[in-house]
Amino acid sequence: MTDILEKRTEMLRFNLISLGCAKNLVDSEVMLGSMNENGWEHVEFPEDADLLLLNTCGFIQSAVEEAIDEILQLAKIKEQFPEKKLVVTGCLVQRYKDKLGEDLPEVDLFVGTEGAGDIAQLIAPLFKGEICNRVVLPERVLMDSSLPRIVSAPHFRAWLKITEGCNNRCAYCMIPSIRGNLRSRQIDDLVYESERLEQQGVKELSLIAQDSTAYGDDLGRDVNIVSFLRELLKKTSIPWIRLLYLYPSGISDDLLQLMADNPRIVPYLDIPFQHVSDRVLHQMNRRYSSGALYNLLAKVRDYVPDVAIRTTFLVGFPGETEQEFLEIESFLRQVRIDHVGVFTYANEEGSPSEGFAGQLPEGEKQMRCDHLLSVQVDLSKEIQKKYIGKVESVLVEGVNRETDLLLEGRSRFQAPEVDGCVHINEGIANPGDIVQVKICETQIYDLVGGIV
Repeated sequence: MTDILEKRTEMLRFNLISLGCAKNLVDSEVMLGSMNENGWEHVEFPEDADLLLLNTCGFIQSAVEEAIDEILQLAKIKEQFPEKKLVVTGCLVQRYKDKLGEDLPEVDLFVGTEGAGDIAQLIAPLFKGEICNRVVLPERVLMDSSLPRIVSAPHFRAWLKITEGCNNRCAYCMIPSIRGNLRSRQIDDLVYESERLEQQGVKELSLIAQDSTAYGDDLGRDVNIVSFLRELLKKTSIPWIRLLYLYPSGISDDLLQLMADNPRIVPYLDIPFQHVSDRVLHQMNRRYSSGALYNLLAKVRDYVPDVAIRTTFLVGFPGETEQEFLEIESFLRQVRIDHVGVFTYANEEGSPSEGFAGQLPEGEKQMRCDHLLSVQVDLSKEIQKKYIGKVESVLVEGVNRETDLLLEGRSRFQAPEVDGCVHINEGIANPGDIVQVKICETQIYDLVGGIV
């Protein structure tokens, strides 16, 4: 890259767009670090860039469509400025590697999911006119703390990706074929990165993986999510540690006891249930039963009484009867979950469920999704009222998105970017401050209160 910097210093600006989940965003942050380390300047607008870099999601069909739309928008910019280079990376490339080169001639280079850490080196030949293969799929790798990374979220919060890939084989999911089998990072490496993030001002660290409870399954008996958390608590003083994406049957008594004993692990668990019908769960290849979910929630609340639960459901799975669908509604009314996402089943090309009998019409799937969401709206209104009059710790995000007369933050019971927020109507604070807020009002998903 050095000779490029010397000969073509005007070609050092790039724009990066990141699509998809938080795990994908970490890859994009590694790309930012790689590009910065190799002398590139990041610019906010694609029109100002010499390189248009897009990190895609390809997990579900709606994400594929979003990625294609974004590529075509960038291609329009390239039409106006033919000297610009367009590079597409990530899950879309890994999933559709054999089709993209022909279907999207506007793209100069496609790079698979494993190229984040070396993206600057992979792009360099573009600017020498040396690209022979437009689709580059590096060998499977596992990120570590040695990779350059520029956190793109506010300075006071960050994601920590603890594993890559997945060994679960859910019938509807393409992740194992896209991201590979489970690969867990070493505890020392994760702790080192966490220490560095703390030095940068991080107050909230969210642990992410395809299945966080599977952490360490590939590293030996003594390495697991609990042993990692113990080291993290010992070696850092980050005030909020948040656990996301836990497989229901992987949540152990040891993990719940650790949460109960350590308030720095916020009382919040993201546990995707996907369904509650025993038959549908079996068809999905999910390794638990409806009864196990009821028992799990009772146990979690026994250990951590004030816990907030987030979950997701997938409706319209092939063969799902109306009665099986209504089991989810009954479950929601009985167990009263704080945060619920509902998605319609998409028949993903290459997934085992693609060939299942009993495929449902799109309209029926959407009706079921809308019904569950409306049920949860009514439940959420009631669930939220438990916070009225309480004083809660709130991480201040900044000026309110709706009005600059208020501040906005999140309580321990609200994860970034997916849950509601706290509208702060009294008091002064800076982004990144953790303040005490007395809740005086509740909305469907949000809370309202003043700093005390």
